This record gives sequence, structure tokens and C-alpha cells, in this order.
Amino acid sequence: MNEPILTMVDVTRVHGTGEVVVRALNGVSLEIHPGELVAVMGPSGSGKSTLLNLAGALDLPTSGTVSIDGQVTTALRPNELSALRRRRVGVVFQDLNLIPSLTAAENIGLPLELDGRRVSESRRAALGALRDLNLDELADRFPDQMSGGQQQRVAIARALVGDRRLVLADEPTGALDSVTGDGVLAVLRARCDAGAAGMLVTHESRHAGWADRVIYLHDGRIVDETTAR
Repeated sequence: MNEPILTMVDVTRVHGTGEVVVRALNGVSLEIHPGELVAVMGPSGSGKSTLLNLAGALDLPTSGTVSIDGQVTTALRPNELSALRRRRVGVVFQDLNLIPSLTAAENIGLPLELDGRRVSESRRAALGALRDLNLDELADRFPDQMSGGQQQRVAIARALVGDRRLVLADEPTGALDSVTGDGVLAVLRARCDAGAAGMLVTHESRHAGWADRVIYLHDGRIVDETTAR
């Protein structure tokens, strides 16, 4: 089997100190390999979003190690972490984080431009990502000219654009009807089948059915794991 794209070894994340200390994650170990999509399920407060943030180098562990494409996140300087996130990690956030003053194509192409790509090259890649999600007509619309579902799919296109080795999605179908949601999950599945590693945080079992494995979190620990496919 190929080397894992994401490796987490005995990862703990603690928030607060003293009497208000909270162990959001407690001793989690996990590997995700190229071509693999892993769904993460668990009750509210179980640590799902913390796990995703650590997996995407948006946060750092209190102890343990997180490696993305062979790079240990706690060993990187801030500018190196930023470069790793831009080049290797795509994240679909629950709150979308689209920039209101940029069109759909500009929002999608922004990570590539920040990494030094030409504007024309970034736009071509953005239009390709929109095409994959059947959103060609949205290229020059601003976020306030789109429905919530359209905004969500643009955010997903932004996470998939470029050479992202690790794609992380936090409830990516929350604002979508079932047919459109399945279309988004099919694109995420196809990206993993093409060699990326994926993590999908979801509370719906039918969405988890798109994954290869499902892990269950409770109180910051992995308490169960099943094969979904």
C-alpha cells in the first residue's frame, strides 16, 4: 500500500487550563491513504471539527504528531504551514468563507494565485473545477447573487482546485437538496478515486456510505471503526 497522505499518532488537543480544561481530542491515531475517503461520525461535542482542523493544519496538537504528505505540522514555521495548506490541503468549511467582493471563479482561483500562479492559469483551473460540479454559469457571479446551495458548491470547487492531496469536508451537503448533495459527494469520491485522500465529517449514515471507512468519535476518542464499501 502507498504511504499515507495523512498520519495522526496519539494526537491530543487540550483547550483551556485548570478547572476549565477540555480535552477535545484524546490519544487519536489515524492514517488515510491515497484513494481513500474516510467518514467521521459522532455526537455533537465528540471532537469531529477538532479532528478536521488538526488534519488540515488549521490547528496544532497539544501532543502527538500530525503528518501531511510526510511533513509534520508542528515542525513547520508559520509560512511553511501556510504553503502546505495552500498547495496540499483543500477544506470545505461549514460557514463557507467565500469572499463577498470576489466572483465564484475568483474565489476558487485565489489559493492558486496566492501560491504564485498566473491569473489566467488560475481562472482556467477555477472554470474546470466549476465545470466538474455543473456550475459553469456561476463563474462571474458574486456570492450575494447565488443561493445558499450554489455558494456551498462554489466552496467545494475551491477546495478541490489544483493539486490537493488531502481534501477535508465538514458537513459539505448541509445546505443542499439530496440530489445536489449526492452530486457533490460523487465529485469528492471521484477526487479520492483519482489519488487524493479525503475526510468527510457527517451526521448522516447515507453520506458516510460514500466512504471506504467510517470512524466514530466519542468524547475525543475513536471508539469504533467500520468498513463502508
